[in-house]
Amino acid sequence: IEGGSTAGGRGPSIWDTWCVQSSENCNGDTGDVSDDHYHLWREDVELMAKLGLKAYRFSISWSRILPSGTADYASEDIEDGVEENSGARVKGVNEAGVEFYNDLIDALLENDIEPFITLYHWDLPQALEDKYGGWANKSVVEDFADYSRICFDKFGDRVKYWITINE
Repeated sequence: IEGGSTAGGRGPSIWDTWCVQSSENCNGDTGDVSDDHYHLWREDVELMAKLGLKAYRFSISWSRILPSGTADYASEDIEDGVEENSGARVKGVNEAGVEFYNDLIDALLENDIEPFITLYHWDLPQALEDKYGGWANKSVVEDFADYSRICFDKFGDRVKYWITINE
């Protein structure tokens, strides 16, 4: 439902690629706009509150947090990376993506709506599909661990419930 497939520094995912490969794959639709939650999240949270919802399960787009799919922890002297709560610096993190999810999580909590986050919902960054051939290659597991660690670091102070992989 997120949409905004190229907004805020998000990189392409395998879902984006698959939808445009053939109009038969997604009935001619793409995730470019979808329900446009990326742009309409404030109104969406307002509607959830009016409905009296107490929980909202949503997925974080891996390629919105790490557009290239990977994080660089290797360099001791990263100056332009994002600082984690541990004090470590990580290069490759899309700060606009982190801000989007921070704003959404904060708004949900301000409206007494508990966020339930899914880390992976069929949107592997296309860069990792190209690099490794996707999940069939075990190398992607370490990248997923890095991505998960970043999400826990950035959102874990407010999010209690995590789902690893959807379906």
